[in-house]
Amino acid sequence: MSQHVPELRLPILMLGDVVISVETAVRQAEERGHTLLDEIRILMIHGLLHLLGFDHEISEEAEVEMEKEEELLLKSLGWAGKGLIQSASDAEINAISHEDKQDDRKREGSLRFYKPKFKYIFCDMDGTLLNSKTQISSTTAKALKEVSSRGVKIVIATGKTHSAVINIFKMVDLAGKDGIVSEFSPGVFCQGLLVYGKQGREIFKGNLDPNVCREACLYSWENRIPLIAYSKDRCFTLFDHPLVDSLHTVYHEPKGEIMPSVEHLLAAGDMQKVIFMDTAEGVATTLRPYWSGAIRDRAAVVQAQPDMLEIVPPGTSKGSGVKLLLDHLGITPKEIMAIGDGENDIEMLELASLGIALSNGSEKTKAIANLIGASNDEDGAADAIYRYAF
Repeated sequence: MSQHVPELRLPILMLGDVVISVETAVRQAEERGHTLLDEIRILMIHGLLHLLGFDHEISEEAEVEMEKEEELLLKSLGWAGKGLIQSASDAEINAISHEDKQDDRKREGSLRFYKPKFKYIFCDMDGTLLNSKTQISSTTAKALKEVSSRGVKIVIATGKTHSAVINIFKMVDLAGKDGIVSEFSPGVFCQGLLVYGKQGREIFKGNLDPNVCREACLYSWENRIPLIAYSKDRCFTLFDHPLVDSLHTVYHEPKGEIMPSVEHLLAAGDMQKVIFMDTAEGVATTLRPYWSGAIRDRAAVVQAQPDMLEIVPPGTSKGSGVKLLLDHLGITPKEIMAIGDGENDIEMLELASLGIALSNGSEKTKAIANLIGASNDEDGAADAIYRYAF
């Protein structure tokens, strides 16, 4: 400028180079229906803004800011066309719309173009968010992070302890203040026996009848069937056993504390539930028939996994815990979507506006679900989010 208008006396500042591929410009001009000159002008403005420090790739806010600057410059100069960011966004939406005609599944990274259908998504852990390796896959983690960024709250409803859930989410960097779960997030744990509400405050705790707990412990000791008793974020057992160890090493529950006697275990605190661990055949042919008859109306049996039998207080369910939490949060079932797989998820799926059972789930659960999704080893929870939550 100073060369052509000397009186301006502007210093010459080298910002860098803007390199434009003519071949790319020709192709994009044809795709967007304007002239090559218009496309080169659009690319030049985009490149200039980058040289001035704008970067649409660092955040959504930065993208919006740069998009507005592109529009302002084009309009000020009287040049035709939309800015490069807006053009790319339009092209992506058109591509997504075309895909949606053939497939309801939204693409990863595209949820910002859609309106959420639900305010909350209630998710089970084992067999749902967790694959058969009891891990949250990277695909599922990305889906949870993306849906959360759109203002949809993920609420965990599980048979696990609160601490186990937090430890699992820590492994994928989704625990803590800006994560999916934290010590202050609401949730339903231990099959609905522990419910945490706003700011992580305990709003309900249900305990197993001490006499039922005593009977279960004596049965475990006499028959050498491993048992784990849950007391909030602690687990107790009567003897060492590989299956007890697996609850900690595989399922990420607190490490079982071995108590010297049944009396010592009962004195350790209020127990919310007990779990027997055996082979799937042993649970189906021996444990479940025996305990279904032995406890009568003093407790209930629940199965989340084929090789585990849980004894819980009567009337216990994730569904009742979810109902309690919904009332506490002031939301209705119409505002939630739920994803699960086990028999213990049935009431929760029936309660939700949209209940999705993964294909690896029990036949009873799939029979009552609104929809059946892919399996947990096929990132079924993530697929359900991309397909049905928006």
